[in-house]
Amino acid sequence: MFDTLIAGLLRGNVYALGAVGISLVFGVMNVVNFAQFSFFGLGAMLTWFFVAQQHWSFWLALPLVVLICAALGLIINIAVVRPLAKFVPLAAMLSTYAVSQILDNGSQLAFGAHSRVFPRVLPTSNFHVGAMRFGTSDLVMLGITAGVMIVMSVFLKYGKIGRATRATAQDQEAALQMGIPVGLIQHLSFVIASGLGGLAGIFMALYVGVANPVSGLNTGLVAFVAATLGGLGSLVGAVIGGFVLGILESFGIYFFGDTSDQIIIFAILLLVLIVRPGGLFGKVPLISSEPLTGTFLGRGRPFRIPRWVWLVAFVVGAGVIPFVSSDYVLSTGTQVLIYAIIAAGFTITAGQSGVMALGQAGPIAIGAYASALLTLYVHIPFWVALPLAGLIAAVIASVLASPIWGVKGHYISIATLGLGLVVVAIIQLVVPLGVQGIPWPSIAGHLLFSPRDFYFIDFGVLVVTLLVMWRLRDSHLGRVISSVGSDEVAALASGVRVRDYKALAFAVSAFFAGLGGSLLAHQYTYIDTTIFTTLMSLLVVTIVIMGGVNLPYGAVVGAIILIGGLELLRFTDELRIVAYGLVLILAVRFRPGGILVRNS
Repeated sequence: MFDTLIAGLLRGNVYALGAVGISLVFGVMNVVNFAQFSFFGLGAMLTWFFVAQQHWSFWLALPLVVLICAALGLIINIAVVRPLAKFVPLAAMLSTYAVSQILDNGSQLAFGAHSRVFPRVLPTSNFHVGAMRFGTSDLVMLGITAGVMIVMSVFLKYGKIGRATRATAQDQEAALQMGIPVGLIQHLSFVIASGLGGLAGIFMALYVGVANPVSGLNTGLVAFVAATLGGLGSLVGAVIGGFVLGILESFGIYFFGDTSDQIIIFAILLLVLIVRPGGLFGKVPLISSEPLTGTFLGRGRPFRIPRWVWLVAFVVGAGVIPFVSSDYVLSTGTQVLIYAIIAAGFTITAGQSGVMALGQAGPIAIGAYASALLTLYVHIPFWVALPLAGLIAAVIASVLASPIWGVKGHYISIATLGLGLVVVAIIQLVVPLGVQGIPWPSIAGHLLFSPRDFYFIDFGVLVVTLLVMWRLRDSHLGRVISSVGSDEVAALASGVRVRDYKALAFAVSAFFAGLGGSLLAHQYTYIDTTIFTTLMSLLVVTIVIMGGVNLPYGAVVGAIILIGGLELLRFTDELRIVAYGLVLILAVRFRPGGILVRNS
């Protein structure tokens, strides 16, 4: 039991370091920094390289790696994040996601994609106190973290730049008027956060004994949750949140096994956000609109598309592509179509109701498993299971999400992220081995299993999806939902039940996500929970933003660019994701409102 407590403190030690960096950047820039996650893996791999390959002293490698990560953070902020953060927080967040892809895959190219044994630079179990065992490495990690936190606390409380940082976090406009160099403060915050991310990655590798270039995502997500649990922008809350999560995660694994950790972590997060929407030590957001979308949606108008373009697109999509393309192109096309269906349905949540949900993998997984189980064990035909999968996804997602609609600001996005992860984790507990032998669709006894068959099915579902979304947008219901996203206060003053309409928009998005999950399941014929990851959720968000967050047909353009574009980069397979990240950064930088939206 005491060993479990020590393990929890060491996990919490890592989460606290990462959470402080995340909270610091959020406080001064109002940006959720996904690039921070990558510094966990990068810090671990750089230290492994210097110590195991170059045979440097660990004590020389440690500060050097922290400095390298800090310098990279400064470059990222200057080149990518800050130019967008002042105007379009959502685009700035998306750019940090693109940077994280570049860092993760650049690290894999440099060091290899597989895990490496981290050198034992310090003893790990050379002390015994009763039944409790710990090592010099444990004391060093906790001691360094305590020292960093003390220095940070003194710096922020008494230092001139530290006080300027706190002033910027409280009110950026007022800080500018008082002559505080806000740009410099933001650069410094990114430098500190990136250095802390690298340090946290070193400690995690030292604790588990393994370094992996992509290990930062899971650790970063928990650190992100810790920052949210404590209250985004509160450094004290970040530290306490990190240690609380680390201890609870360790005891959860001890009592319930490894598969329970995500359920415990995100269940705690959801509970805290429902009771205290601003986190344990943060302030309840007073803004009424979702800052990850915000009022920037109105800064650009969508391009007018002549009716003949729609006719040509339909003829080419239905009458040309399926008959002149190879199976490989059609297989890629089915992926484009499925993600376009999911993303087009998501525009009512992200664009019209103004809620940037980050957990769409949950409803997709519900739809996939529902359709697979209905066709396999209840022997319902695919054509009946498809809409049922959408309905089941909508109902389950709505019931699970019902308590979170009182949460405001970034916290509602994080709550939906947690909800999606909890759904997938529960499915993993219930169906641990996945589902195989999922039947193909059929018509009059004729099996539909070729890429061309699936292309026609997906194309037909996409056409129906776009028609439904178009009719919904132009209806009275659609205009009411749009009023919620445009100005929540005005909608409330007009008697609109804001929470109910947000929940309805989320249910509609979950329905189309369930359809997409069903189509994926029957195309793959085998599914397990490793398919439905956070990266899937972020990909859906990216597609929507790329095409125009308020445009269902923009989702088609976004899917073509981001799904089809990745296939076009197969000629440089090793650099494919890096190239994808660079393209995404350029698109966000120069078309922040979306490809089909005029710049303001």
